[in-house]
Amino acid sequence: MTDTPIPSATTLEFLGREHGHFIDGRWRPSASGATFDVHDPATGRRIARCAAGGAAEIDEAVRAARAALTGPWSRFTAAQRSAVLWKIADLVQQDLQRLCELEVVDSGLPMPIAQYVCGMVVPEFFRYYAGWPTKIEGATIPAAPQGKLPGEAISFTLREPVGVVGAITPWNSPLPMVMLKVAPALAAGCTLVLKPAELAPLTAMRLVEICQEAGVPDGVVNLVNGHGEDAGAALAAHPGVDKIAFTGSTEVGRMIVRAAAGNLKKVTLELGGKSPVVVFPDADLAQVIPGAARACFFLQGQNCMAGTRLFVHEKVHDRVVEGVAAIARALKIGPGLDPGSEFGPLISAAQRERVAGFVAAGRAEGAEVVCGGRAPERPGYFFEPTVLARTRSDMTPVREEIFGPVLCVQAFGDDDLEQVAREANSTIYGLSGSVWTRDLGTAMRMVRLIDAGQVSVNMHAAIDPAMPFGGNKQSGWGREFGKEGLEPYLKTKGISMTW
Repeated sequence: MTDTPIPSATTLEFLGREHGHFIDGRWRPSASGATFDVHDPATGRRIARCAAGGAAEIDEAVRAARAALTGPWSRFTAAQRSAVLWKIADLVQQDLQRLCELEVVDSGLPMPIAQYVCGMVVPEFFRYYAGWPTKIEGATIPAAPQGKLPGEAISFTLREPVGVVGAITPWNSPLPMVMLKVAPALAAGCTLVLKPAELAPLTAMRLVEICQEAGVPDGVVNLVNGHGEDAGAALAAHPGVDKIAFTGSTEVGRMIVRAAAGNLKKVTLELGGKSPVVVFPDADLAQVIPGAARACFFLQGQNCMAGTRLFVHEKVHDRVVEGVAAIARALKIGPGLDPGSEFGPLISAAQRERVAGFVAAGRAEGAEVVCGGRAPERPGYFFEPTVLARTRSDMTPVREEIFGPVLCVQAFGDDDLEQVAREANSTIYGLSGSVWTRDLGTAMRMVRLIDAGQVSVNMHAAIDPAMPFGGNKQSGWGREFGKEGLEPYLKTKGISMTW
């Protein structure tokens, strides 16, 4: 086994900094002096140290964001906000090598995936939302307030920024998750306080610097590092925050809803998933097999959209299972900085143990481990891509979100589509799903029967900046991406005038 390649000099310089909180345009330490370590999940080594903030730092950041609402940012025209967002996209691409390396050593992504998300997805989304500030419009309404006749009054609406946004983001794909909060918030004219995941905060810190370099005024984008139970909880409960935008687990989402009740702040939640992949016997297996493997094993399964429940018609079941297992066995496991690596580590030792526990539970409940199921003997938090066959909907790894590379396969026969859909819908989640068939009628019926915020046909998790994305049931509230992703950052004011 070769040594892990060394990051570039600019990345090493960034890692060696004293990482604090970015509040009102400058970096500062915690008042308490508390810190936490950041580790490379591919090696387990400490790579950075960050200030650990809490209620005091959150309060300071919220005050800065509140003041910035009426500062220079409020006088930016729509076209000027667009220009800033476009400039952020350009700067992200100019700093691509450092951002990719930080994303790899911070979260464990293989380099090709980091290059895709940092070099294409993130700039593309910023440029998409750069087009929205000049399209935010109110409406003229044919109302008759207080009995006024036409020509005696006019009624119209204004769309205004919702205010101070508290953004709490996860560790599984850090830079895109932060981008999905920052881009629409800035497009709408909001200010925000960002609390990135303590397990992977590095690219979030670099992005707030990029925002400043692009011309975002002081206090508009603030960042407080720290643990969820300290900084995150304080942000969710703070009375000076008008909206919380959260991506993470359903369990923590419930906690945020309770915390937000104090001042009835607006809340959007992008939570867990247990997405079904439904394969009919007429499907093109040359597409199905690699598509199902990608659906589950992308980001090592640490992906809310992951297609972790594979429903396959009994006529093609064995071929699909064998094909997906062959891909899983062939994936080269290794550190993301290794150019040959295709499958990186899990985020932490605790997450690896959690995944191993679900595999053990499945085995005990009668599932067949077709491949994987082990943590390889090597440094870092790796776990083999795993296929469990002969599973049932009542099994623990089928019911629960594992957030790891474990695919649970169930066979179905010539049942009616409603029965197949009932099995696909048999969890508390409803985030994503996919249907694989050449039959247009079957596809159209199934996309309506599957209870999820997003369903794809002959592909899985088909995302685009313009397409709304979010969950039904306990997978979340609201939508991200597209125009619907901008709406939660706006509020409507109705105005009536007479003379």
